[in-house]
Amino acid sequence: MLQLIDKLSDYCGIISGILFFAIGGMITYEVTARYGFTAPTIWAEELSRFFQIWAVYLAAAYVLRHGKLIRITMLIDRLNTRGRKLAEAFSLLAISAFALIAIWQGLIIVLESLEFSRTTTSVFAVPMWMTEIAIPFGAGLLLLQCMAMLIRLIRGEELYFGSIEEQL
Repeated sequence: MLQLIDKLSDYCGIISGILFFAIGGMITYEVTARYGFTAPTIWAEELSRFFQIWAVYLAAAYVLRHGKLIRITMLIDRLNTRGRKLAEAFSLLAISAFALIAIWQGLIIVLESLEFSRTTTSVFAVPMWMTEIAIPFGAGLLLLQCMAMLIRLIRGEELYFGSIEEQL
């Protein structure tokens, strides 16, 4: 199960990278069309915003899995191995609490959008739930990755980015 969660995080990270690459292409196209040919698009801004929201939430679990979150280690570096493990566990629990809140609140927002048929204010009138669902989805992936890493930490197993002793 832990490997399945890791693979899911990795696949979502790859999708996120593709989305960010596509955003760069869309913005480049829009700038070229707008300033080079005085023919702005009606789709680039909204679609790039849609992609960006999904890319950010899809990347969260991947970033955690690979140990690339911003970390302030000034105090942790001074702790012994047990203290560092406890600090890591506390961090994972704090991230998990955030993820649970994001899932809960995100689902409330999505359900309200479905109930009231909210759409974007653009010409396309895209249903808002299509972007809002990225929040509970991404937070759910983040929660799963936190739990997988916490289980590994408790078992004393190596995390993807090295053993706990190497990190700490």
